[in-house]
Amino acid sequence: MFNDRSSPLSLLQTRRSGKPRDLIAPGPDAGQLRTLLEVALRTPDHGKLSPWRFVIVPLEKREALAALLEAAYRAEKPEAGRLEIEAMHQFAHQAPMLVVALSAPVESSKIPLWEQELSAGAAIMNLLHATHALGFAGGWLTGWPCYNEDVRTAFAQGNERIAGFVFIGTPGKEQEERPRPEYDNIVSVWDR
Repeated sequence: MFNDRSSPLSLLQTRRSGKPRDLIAPGPDAGQLRTLLEVALRTPDHGKLSPWRFVIVPLEKREALAALLEAAYRAEKPEAGRLEIEAMHQFAHQAPMLVVALSAPVESSKIPLWEQELSAGAAIMNLLHATHALGFAGGWLTGWPCYNEDVRTAFAQGNERIAGFVFIGTPGKEQEERPRPEYDNIVSVWDR
């Protein structure tokens, strides 16, 4: 069983992202979404900088997002084929809820940029944990849209960067496990 909500530990032990293309309605309502984002704000943040932001893309703006992605993709790849363009539209229309997560470092701070970027990633993970705790599923995607300057400037301010697109909804099909790393390959004991 994935995202087992019987206890906080079981939820963490069984956490499984949902594939955005498989997430269907219902998604969180406005109050639930606020709760999810308030949990994301409770992220470790050295210096209390809040080096992250979230932009909600409502369903009625998904066609505008698809047009933005298509235009940006065609500008970068004028020879793009039909399937590539369809992929941009499919990306924009996945799941009933979409939150764009931004890394928003405070450059004037003495806190290293790396720590601020780590905090942004932790905020997204908190958002995903809250999503699963409320009984929904979420998927964090990066890929081409995160790295295109036209897409970045549509969401970001100043030096901000897109850290990911977080799609939220209800699994439309049974989730499958993915390969996980072996504990002994990842965990060691320092012995110097």
